Amino acid sequence: MAAKTKASEAFSKTLIDEVQKWGCMKQTGVSLRYMMEFGSKPTPRNLLISAQFLHKELPIRIARRAIELQTLPYGLSHKPAVLKVRDWYLDSFRDLRSFPDIKDTNDESEFTQMIKAIKVRHNNVVPMMALGVQQLKKGMAPKIVYEDLDEIHQFLDRFYMSRIGIRMLIGQHVELHNPNPPPHCVGYIHTRMSPVEVARNASEDARSICLREYGSAPDVNIYGDPDFTFPYVPTHLHLMVFELVKNSLRAVQERFMDSDKVAPPVRIIVADGIEDVTIKVSDEGGGIPRSGLPKIFTYLYSTARNPLDEHSDLGTADTVTMAGYGYGLPISRLYARYFGGDLQIISMEGYGTDAYLHLSRLGDSQEPLP
Repeated sequence: MAAKTKASEAFSKTLIDEVQKWGCMKQTGVSLRYMMEFGSKPTPRNLLISAQFLHKELPIRIARRAIELQTLPYGLSHKPAVLKVRDWYLDSFRDLRSFPDIKDTNDESEFTQMIKAIKVRHNNVVPMMALGVQQLKKGMAPKIVYEDLDEIHQFLDRFYMSRIGIRMLIGQHVELHNPNPPPHCVGYIHTRMSPVEVARNASEDARSICLREYGSAPDVNIYGDPDFTFPYVPTHLHLMVFELVKNSLRAVQERFMDSDKVAPPVRIIVADGIEDVTIKVSDEGGGIPRSGLPKIFTYLYSTARNPLDEHSDLGTADTVTMAGYGYGLPISRLYARYFGGDLQIISMEGYGTDAYLHLSRLGDSQEPLP
């Protein structure tokens, strides 16, 4: 009951009813291509239309998540970290709903500042939810079959996928206000992104963390045409490739740390097909047993330390470690799927792992709307 009383104190019944009402409304998905074409002329009129759309759309998406946060299985809804996330969602819903109709440029710029603040408020949702799951696991009998937690896994998939969409829409709108956008950029979208170049940057970032942690790092070799470009969101691609390369470097490093053999390089191959651009990250890090493969995409197995964990020193919370906090793969897969792609991992136990990152080239697929 504790969670319920907390809700009624901080949030009026009218607000909760309003959340219920908006949570039942239909969400409207947007395609990469539409965002690109619409944003290519950020006239005051288009910005006004975009703000009016978000004023209606964001409360629907946020309300859905707020409702789901209150009905999670196994008492996850009552964990302090989850209550905190729910409060962020309710606050944001309230901010959006109490904002008056957007009629002119002045309203629009105030609205833009407000949604910018909402995005910042939600910055730590992923580690905070991870903390909630940890709090749940601490209080659970270790013999609980993790298959039973499938419901929580599916919830987190929906929850994080929806969050990617909300952040993309807000970020895209805010970025359209940039008076000096970089060349070929429409908001977050780069109309001529070179996957080879993004892969190179992401690999260098991953290698520097590996160097910091182990004192050495395997080479990363990239194969593909550096001049090949297609429209995509570079930050999303960077996040995914960084994660895959980091995992590969870690596997190779751990496997060859005490060996006289030279650590074999991680290989990245970028291929451009008609429908898909595929990026393969291959390592000889020893692979994963087949029985362990389903586990790598769950949110419930990580042994890594959560940056927000009560026991860890919060001063170090913003440092990225090789282990991350175990959400890298499932979240990378969501980023891939968000624009119609996917992520598959194939492993040869005793040899190494291949990760295939498929990105849809056409940009026509609608956002998935959980």
